[in-house]
Amino acid sequence: MERIATMGMRFTNGYAPAPYCCPTRRSITIGQTPAKHEYQEDREGWTEAYRQQLSIPMMLKIADPDYITAHYGKWDARYDVVTPEEMGYDVSDGPTTNGTGGGRNSEWPLAMEDPKLIFSLTDRACAFMETQVKDGHPFYLQLSHYAVHLGITYTQGSLDKYSNTPSGEKHFIPEFAAMTEDLDTGIGILLDKVKALGIHENTYIIFMSDNGGRTSQPIGGEQVVPRNYPLRDGKGSMYEGGIRVPFVVIGPGIKKNSVSHTPVSGLDILPTLADLSGFPGDLPSSLDGGSLKPIIHHNGTGIIERNRPFMVWHHAVDRKPQSAIRMGNYKLVKTWEEEKIELFDLAVDLSEAKDLSREMPQKAKDLEEKLTAFLDEVN
Repeated sequence: MERIATMGMRFTNGYAPAPYCCPTRRSITIGQTPAKHEYQEDREGWTEAYRQQLSIPMMLKIADPDYITAHYGKWDARYDVVTPEEMGYDVSDGPTTNGTGGGRNSEWPLAMEDPKLIFSLTDRACAFMETQVKDGHPFYLQLSHYAVHLGITYTQGSLDKYSNTPSGEKHFIPEFAAMTEDLDTGIGILLDKVKALGIHENTYIIFMSDNGGRTSQPIGGEQVVPRNYPLRDGKGSMYEGGIRVPFVVIGPGIKKNSVSHTPVSGLDILPTLADLSGFPGDLPSSLDGGSLKPIIHHNGTGIIERNRPFMVWHHAVDRKPQSAIRMGNYKLVKTWEEEKIELFDLAVDLSEAKDLSREMPQKAKDLEEKLTAFLDEVN
């Protein structure tokens, strides 16, 4: 993962579309916020509507019919079992869940030869790339690892490496470190394969997570320093700890070991790939992301053209209703049950420790009105 960070552009303001995995994965596929397709009270007809949206693999096949697309690993559509094939993928592992990767194993923590299926997923991904290169096909591969989700499994060698490592203030669980090490090894194998196939000069790689880190673990003892510090809270929360994630883009025209502070999201992946692949015509107006091409090809600076000048996060019925909106450096978080409004300036307060809503009531009102109007618009 450190190698990935030096190979391309790191985004310090990278976001998942949601603070949970399933809505983020759906959002990446179609470039639309979960407020439109997930965790809504009236689900009648929404599954069929989702199937009809333009997806990444569908879009690429319009740009070039020779594209072959694959999805390996965690799909996690839930509820309605929309499959990868229904969303346009040629090859996949099917409608997989956390349990497919060992997430429901009651025996963990546990040493295994193929923890979280890291190595078998990597082998299939490498074989897919090799086949496409041999056959002369452009390809899109999405590898969605089950690690580092619970349950915690790892190779014995990785556990041995960390068993005697001194504890850190935030991280002190050798089993979790071992699982992360094994994931890191799998990513390294994939990067090595890209280079061995001779496609490293014309392949884009995007690395990100589907939500922020957990605030606690079921093993290892009590936290003293928050696990996501200096970010506030974690998975499931609309504070930065729940939605801000690692985000790196590698590829042709991208300066190595560069940094961008422009806010970006998993929602931007579809329009970015459309821009890079030469998608003809206009993309659907329903997209909430914008192309990163003006940023990644201009040393991290530039403007991302989205349909709206702000970013929105929202979940409701199946979770504690909470929303957030970011516009510029200001971010507003609304917790609906308490009618609680909080305003933060992320430029000076990354930890969201100082609520500015009383000091800047007009700014808070403006962002709340924009948030509410957007949620009303998408029903």
